[in-house]
Amino acid sequence: MKLFVTQGSPYARKIRVVLAEKRIDCEIVMLANLSDPDSPLPAFNPLGKVPTLVLDDGSGLYDSPVIAAYLDSKTPVAHLIPQASHIEVKRWEALADGICDATVAVVMEGRRMPEKQDSAAAERQQLKVERGLRVMAHDLGDSKWCLGEAFSLADIAVGCTLGYISLRMPALAWQEQYPNLARLYEQLMKRPSFQNTVPPG
Repeated sequence: MKLFVTQGSPYARKIRVVLAEKRIDCEIVMLANLSDPDSPLPAFNPLGKVPTLVLDDGSGLYDSPVIAAYLDSKTPVAHLIPQASHIEVKRWEALADGICDATVAVVMEGRRMPEKQDSAAAERQQLKVERGLRVMAHDLGDSKWCLGEAFSLADIAVGCTLGYISLRMPALAWQEQYPNLARLYEQLMKRPSFQNTVPPG
């Protein structure tokens, strides 16, 4: 198998963490530019997005929730989506991915020419980020992990999202607002899977 990623994608980081936690060997193909007309990515994913996992038969899997579920079913090592709490794990993942989507939208709006920026649109997306973080913090409460005492894909998804917000929206200072999320992130960053996938600043 091989996994197409970009350095800064939180969705791709999620899958790289899953691979590490599951101890699955996989070639990582780091793409510098998704808009490169010579990119091999569209041959495996018509949407041209990362992450895309290419299986041994040459077929492509996308996007990150599908890939994560596939990898978790591939080996019994360190189950990250327990059957008993499958829906709860996927709910956490959906919230984390949605916050990432909104963060990406804010970042992309800020990269437009000043005269073309839509501040109202950016504010709407930032509000989604802030609401999402508030719900994450509420649902985590005093628990060690998102599902209580069990480390899971929920924690991986949340950790990758928090890391991405720190990178792209540092002024949000979520660590100060939500110390329980900061504690969770600190725990995650002690794991080699997170340490080895930190995107460049």
